[in-house]
Amino acid sequence: MEVSRVRALRGPNLWSRHTALEAIVACTPDECAISKLKGFEARIRALFPGLGVLSSGSRLAVSLANVLEYAAFELQAAAGCPVTFSRTAATVEPGTYQVIVEYSEEAVGRLALELAQSLIQAALHESTFDLETAIAQLQELDESERLGPSTGAIVDAAVARGIPYRRLTRGSMVQFGWGSRQRRIQAAEIDATSAVAESIAQDKDLTKKLLRAAGVPVPLGGPVTDLDDAWAAAQVIGLPVVVKPQDGNQGKGVTVNIVTREHLDIAYRAAAEHGEVMVEKFLPGSDFRLLVVGDRLVAAARRDPPQVVGDGLHSVRELVAIVNQDPRRGEGHSTSLTKIRFDDIAVARLAVQDLTPESIPARGRRVILRNNANLSTGGTATDVTDDVHPAIAARAVAAAQMVGLHICGVDLVCESMLRPLEAQHGGVVEVNAAPGLRMHLSPSYGKGRAVGQAMIDELFPAGDNGRVPVIAVTGTNGKTTTTRLIAHLVAANGLRVGMTNTDGVWVNGRQTDSGDCSGPKSARSVLMHPDVDAAVFEIARGGVLREGLGFDRCEVAVVTNLGRGDHLGLNYITTVEDLAVLKRVIVQNVANTGYAVLNAADSIVAEMASACPGKIIFFAADRHHPLMATHRAQGHRVVYVDGPMLVAAEGARVERIALQEIPLTRGGSLGFQVENVMAAVAAAWAVGVNWDTVKSGLASFVADAQNAPGRFNVMDYHGATVIADYGHNPDAMRALVAAVDAMAGAATSPGQRRSVVISGAGDRRDIDITDQTVILGAAFDDVILYQDAAQRGRADGEVMALLRQGLASASRTRRIDEVRGEFLAIDTALARLQPGDLCLILVDQVQEALSHLAMRVKQAREPATAS
Repeated sequence: MEVSRVRALRGPNLWSRHTALEAIVACTPDECAISKLKGFEARIRALFPGLGVLSSGSRLAVSLANVLEYAAFELQAAAGCPVTFSRTAATVEPGTYQVIVEYSEEAVGRLALELAQSLIQAALHESTFDLETAIAQLQELDESERLGPSTGAIVDAAVARGIPYRRLTRGSMVQFGWGSRQRRIQAAEIDATSAVAESIAQDKDLTKKLLRAAGVPVPLGGPVTDLDDAWAAAQVIGLPVVVKPQDGNQGKGVTVNIVTREHLDIAYRAAAEHGEVMVEKFLPGSDFRLLVVGDRLVAAARRDPPQVVGDGLHSVRELVAIVNQDPRRGEGHSTSLTKIRFDDIAVARLAVQDLTPESIPARGRRVILRNNANLSTGGTATDVTDDVHPAIAARAVAAAQMVGLHICGVDLVCESMLRPLEAQHGGVVEVNAAPGLRMHLSPSYGKGRAVGQAMIDELFPAGDNGRVPVIAVTGTNGKTTTTRLIAHLVAANGLRVGMTNTDGVWVNGRQTDSGDCSGPKSARSVLMHPDVDAAVFEIARGGVLREGLGFDRCEVAVVTNLGRGDHLGLNYITTVEDLAVLKRVIVQNVANTGYAVLNAADSIVAEMASACPGKIIFFAADRHHPLMATHRAQGHRVVYVDGPMLVAAEGARVERIALQEIPLTRGGSLGFQVENVMAAVAAAWAVGVNWDTVKSGLASFVADAQNAPGRFNVMDYHGATVIADYGHNPDAMRALVAAVDAMAGAATSPGQRRSVVISGAGDRRDIDITDQTVILGAAFDDVILYQDAAQRGRADGEVMALLRQGLASASRTRRIDEVRGEFLAIDTALARLQPGDLCLILVDQVQEALSHLAMRVKQAREPATAS
């Protein structure tokens, strides 16, 4: 068994909506059916009893590829990862499979796949496999990779409201929403909180001064410079005291209830490790944490210091070890509780109780290991939200607002939550930015609170899902023109549009990237941009195969058409039906409130309607097409052509636009552009662009080299008509020939002679390359062949030979030339043109070829201008 390629599908994909790994797995004939591998199943079950039922899910034999799938999936499940999907699909190549396994964290999924391979090899070679260590590896990696409980709770609350999110770092920086409606958090701190407010919260002395000014009770005390100064301050304030860092968090370096100089010296050294030190009056009572979100208190917990209870048998050290075995206790913040630290501070606290680490407490005796009750040092929490007195809640909110924190953890010490602070001599001892949420989400005692939901509600008002409209466009031909036209119409409606296509990325009319940007990475970059009010994405097959979609769902999915001879034979997409399954991914991921815009005249595209969770808008030039007639009769939306008019209809409502007023269609003579316009109009209608804007937008969009480079760009050269286009498949050739015929028929002086300049993409099937010149040979007098800059896996001259083969029985072509280089081919064609001729140039390097043509056209005009 050989695993030759592993891809991470980070968005909705060919197989599912889940994030998943896709591996290409080659098996020998014997490995295609494990029943042929004597004793294999018994050995692998002995190594991994939790493997489950080995079944291919069909009548096919269970291969090692299936076993790899099951093992990678079950190993993640055994490690506690929330995975639910896996699949193995046989390809057209005998013995080669696609193995798809869901992951929750990509690194964990990859490790699980590697461990699954090791497990299979161990079973094949009758060696050992340490299952316990493998699962521990996965658990450790998962713990380090996944979001912590606080950030995870916020993300879960966002997902529950349909708000998209993206993790921006390996830490806790997360973006919610898209484009101009996005918000960002860092753990439990939101983007609206200023750095100044955070700095104030870190300076405990300054915080006390501000709170005192706001009328919030705080303990006496302040900064000290050394041990002697600390002891002198303690004498002035009065014992017992608290020693803590002036700039600290999570209870690091905090020691409370200090009554001796020896204890103070230990506490001072612990605090000094974290910066400047301050001494405060110790307030009697319990330690409470109140969580303020915006202008309201959302949760409260009493925090108790880490402690053990004697059993008359075990020493204090042993009791701590026993408590730390609780599975809820872990290192750091990934679990609901943290392991109790056994350090110098704990030893000092034992001494106050006349105990040592080796003392054996009497049965039932409570032994305190620390005075501060932070969860990060091993403390526990009890929910008291329902007990908080309104006056205490008001003081907590006032403290948060005085500092300037939108999300704030207010620490206070008092006897009870049932009375105002002033009535019990309590006070606020600390105000925390980015507070931990563990104690509120899953307290040791009491019920958890929906604090993640409260934070999301602070970021996004009710009914706001943080999304901007996303329009996804796919198909075989017309994708780029349709994408550009939709973006033009949406921008005309007053929105700042982010657009990706095979020519680059644009944000609000400014190009931010160039090249083929029709994949998910470019889409994600647009959705991160704060100046994007709507996004229009061209979706190419390659990006979906490599990584899935760059978004979880779209408002509109447009499928222009599905060619019968483009990109087949690549990545196991061998039939037009396979291609349809891939292209319909965007249709499957339309929002419930959204639309799929589908070509009714293309039966395979029309069949995608059943996969759409939203509504359908059909388009077709023929308004009498049965599907169009039925859809309209049912009161649904359709777009069609009626004589010289483009019509959009929904029930009795009808909008008409004269084709003569749409320059892109050349008065309706260019059939393929009419289809592109229908698709774009339907998409604009779906996102609510008003009809006056649609009409003016169509009138102002011209298919020149700026608006639609390489998409039927027409120019004049010494009285001859030159057309530059990026068509590169048989369906495109048919559409272009029809357009040329229409132009020639409409011209006052039809072309005396037609010529075409063409190359061929090497990554197409032989028949798809030859079919192009078969079609062109019947429509053009002269053919100039040139070789692409990149042969895409073909031998030198191989594509040229296939193109010539297609011209062997040409009914019209009389002259065939081969030229080395695209620019030389263009110049050769231009040099032969006479006034009234027509030349179609099928460009390869779009921008470079168009620039070269523009230069030649300009040069042709200069003599006339000079005269």
